Amino acid sequence: MSDPLEKILIKGGRILDPASNRDEVGDLLVEDGLIRELGPSIKAPNDCKTIDAKGKLVVPGLIDLHTHLREPGFEYKETVATATAAAAWGGFTTVCCMPNTEPVNDNQAVTEFILEKAKEEGIVHVLPVGAITKGSKGEELAEMAELVAAGCVAVSDDGLPVMNSQVMRQAMNYAKIFDVPVIDHCEDLNLTADGVMFEGEVSTALGLRGIPASSETVMVARDIELAELTGARVHLAHISTAGSVALIRDAKRRGVRVTAETCPHYFTLTDEAVRGYNSNAKMKPPLGAQSDQAAVRAGLADGTLEVIATDHAPHAADEKEQELDCAPFGIVGLETALPLSLRLVDEGVLSLMEAIRKLTAGPAAVLGKKTGRLEIGDRADISIIDPNAEWTVKAQSFKSLGKNSPFIGWTMKGRATAVIVAGKLIENALSSTG
Repeated sequence: MSDPLEKILIKGGRILDPASNRDEVGDLLVEDGLIRELGPSIKAPNDCKTIDAKGKLVVPGLIDLHTHLREPGFEYKETVATATAAAAWGGFTTVCCMPNTEPVNDNQAVTEFILEKAKEEGIVHVLPVGAITKGSKGEELAEMAELVAAGCVAVSDDGLPVMNSQVMRQAMNYAKIFDVPVIDHCEDLNLTADGVMFEGEVSTALGLRGIPASSETVMVARDIELAELTGARVHLAHISTAGSVALIRDAKRRGVRVTAETCPHYFTLTDEAVRGYNSNAKMKPPLGAQSDQAAVRAGLADGTLEVIATDHAPHAADEKEQELDCAPFGIVGLETALPLSLRLVDEGVLSLMEAIRKLTAGPAAVLGKKTGRLEIGDRADISIIDPNAEWTVKAQSFKSLGKNSPFIGWTMKGRATAVIVAGKLIENALSSTG
């Protein structure tokens, strides 16, 4: 990184700020880690680094609500250092890390370890998400007050649903006191059983055990009911089915405090990607039918789904190279989320402003934070994007330790050419040509 006090003048870019609906070509000056000036033409101060952004987008730094850093406990899969490098390369300046580490982030000590690691080795902002229950076992609530005081911005047992509805109700009541969102992985484990992919024609053809769409939708319905009962802020993770989108849309119409995210793989792929027993297309929730993909896209378009998150879940190569039944669920996503989201613009699903909103102001609003925007006086978290840059996804070029992506070999359009994190320009993390 460069000197954090360095002055940076971004010249001639298309400044897009969904939070203020700003869309104009101009300049942006960063000084002392803050946005100091915005305007059509800013004179460069002395000792100023100038970035030519002509033909590029200048947007708030992307925010990922759903990242698995894997550290502590699974450093062979990913570390804070490698995950944050991948995030910066992908245009993200903030990631929210899920608590399914070893030990689980269910106490102050683990939260503080993550934050210290991020301070020492991370190159983007890391916001920890604490566990809802001790050990994420779904039985006894974790000390939420302690987690929030230590720096957690939300609570979740992500990777595991809270199956006990009374425990979830209690969690929502406590989260409301501390004004943090409850992020839930919506899955009925009894319906999932030992399924490994979406239950449908493809699973039948492949002879694989299926996971019905209802595994997700029944828990979405449960969480909506509990959100309405408690008045808590509830955020539903990685929504993938048509039934879930319909339930969330109806809940929003009734004024329930529910927000929701989906991930690029759910609006880009279907269960057809699993043909050939492709373990890099194995994830939870599983890739659904074409009708589910269409519903997710419609949910993004009408605002039912206000966030695009990555659910970045790296695994070691030898784990993913097992036969599909045995391979773990999950794919990496930090380095491909931006161009896949921009495809929605090219395909007419979203406007460019709306696509950027779902990666910036949308997640910031879920967290209740005044970030993900470009205003004078704001912390300078900025992504500079070349929307026309074409590149090929190559596993060996990933900054992440995880190479488990179903998009290897795809031609992508759009990439971050630079990111500024609290006024610091990342100069080397983006050097790979992909």
